[in-house]
Amino acid sequence: MTEMSEESAPSARTIIITGGSDGIGAAAARALSRTGASVVIVGRSAAKTAAVAAELGADSFTADFASLDDVRALAATLLERYPRIDVLANNAGGIMGKRVLTVDGHEMTFQVNHLAPFLLTTLLTDRLLESRARVINTASVANSVYARFDIDDLDGSRKYSPNRAYGNAKLANILFTRELHHRYHERGLTTAAFHPGVVATSFSSNSTSVMRFIYQTPLKRMLITPEQGADTLVWLATAPLGDWISGEYYDKRLVAKANKLAYDPALAAALWERSAAMVGAAAAAPTLE
Repeated sequence: MTEMSEESAPSARTIIITGGSDGIGAAAARALSRTGASVVIVGRSAAKTAAVAAELGADSFTADFASLDDVRALAATLLERYPRIDVLANNAGGIMGKRVLTVDGHEMTFQVNHLAPFLLTTLLTDRLLESRARVINTASVANSVYARFDIDDLDGSRKYSPNRAYGNAKLANILFTRELHHRYHERGLTTAAFHPGVVATSFSSNSTSVMRFIYQTPLKRMLITPEQGADTLVWLATAPLGDWISGEYYDKRLVAKANKLAYDPALAAALWERSAAMVGAAAAAPTLE
């Protein structure tokens, strides 16, 4: 599962980036590596992940977020390898095609984009709190454009389309960000979600969504580069904490307006509890001192 580089300097910040083998994840890894951080790259493709890691002299791990057992194994390995985790960038995700269930029985888009990063963050929470870490979640403007959120149909069994499923998952990312802030900010955790922009990557390559025509035709030339898409992620990972507000949703380094449902604290709490039940993770209430 792992490929390790030589041990990094103890003083280096440890930054874990999922979806780090391609697109904005790889661009962010390159930029953050240049700051002197010890970047840890997580990807689904062993070959791509190893290639980016070798380029940067970084540690790398492979995990398929369509399998929650892969996420559990990844979390266990990260806890074993890293006594500090300064930044967790939950960047892995994508828009899928027809409705497919994972081996865990959940709709693929919802699991890969929300349940898997929720589980990973939950399993790493104690280490993140000890490290006074930042958790950065890659969302999308699709949370406002496509979401038709139903807390009683998170797996999209009643009404499904690729765009709706993706919008719902990206709204879930923002709700998760806000609830993570609510539960743990007073214990030292900071968190934000962001929209990277419409980036020229292999995103949607396996989707039946009409969005694939933007990403896979000459229209792709109108999109921004992965480096531009990674800018807000890199900024959130490196800027002084006073430069941004924990719990908010950002676009181009500015607080942005999300779907109105993103600001419903009862919905955020309910999503946390439902998600915890779906992945079999403890959903402890905040312990504030």
